[in-house]
Amino acid sequence: MELLESVEPFAAAVKFQSACFERWGSRGVAALERCLAASRERFLVILDWKRGDIGVSSEHYAAAASGPLKCDWVTASPYLGSDGFDPFLKAGLGVFGLVRTSNASGDSIQSPRLANGQSVAEMVGAFTAKCGELHRGESGWSSLGAVVGATKAADAAALRKQMSHTPFLVPGFGAQGGSLDDVLSCFDSRGQGALVTASRSVIYAHETSAGSWRDAVSEAARDLRDQLAEAMATRERIGA
Repeated sequence: MELLESVEPFAAAVKFQSACFERWGSRGVAALERCLAASRERFLVILDWKRGDIGVSSEHYAAAASGPLKCDWVTASPYLGSDGFDPFLKAGLGVFGLVRTSNASGDSIQSPRLANGQSVAEMVGAFTAKCGELHRGESGWSSLGAVVGATKAADAAALRKQMSHTPFLVPGFGAQGGSLDDVLSCFDSRGQGALVTASRSVIYAHETSAGSWRDAVSEAARDLRDQLAEAMATRERIGA
């Protein structure tokens, strides 16, 4: 809970990787429930569990995420089509579908070109954007978003052009190698539409700091916010 308190002044959202809790069985899931509960009044809460199922199974996952776990957004696989998204959306949750991931081996699946010239990732992105049109709110943004890795800047720029109403969840910044220039391609021309996440570079900031771990975590979160804000301001000044 102290970690949440440390980043609260600088973070709009928190993302919990379910696997880090599930590995400990029932005790881990109980800890996840406590962390989610402690976050709800402070942040937009994302449960990163990348579920990919349909029918009753997907409905059970949606019931868990909107009930005892109670988050705002989940991550899910689009491989099974809209059947994998719909139960979450019907439960009032936002969904980030996996479109272009930051891991290197993902290239073998996501980069190949189809007969129409699109990459597989672009095809999935187009499908996600089309499905998301049915779930756009007053802001103009859809509650069906996309996971787009920060380490795939060129692909992210192409996806942003074709997914103009789709919010991006952007992992891979910092410890995984994504730079500020990389993540900027995920934002639209107004500087909106992307939520950049950083985990290890914030959580373990104390390992390279002489101060207390709380101070180190707070400083790392503040630095991330300030770097993004400055990068966005610079882009706006030069009209990029």
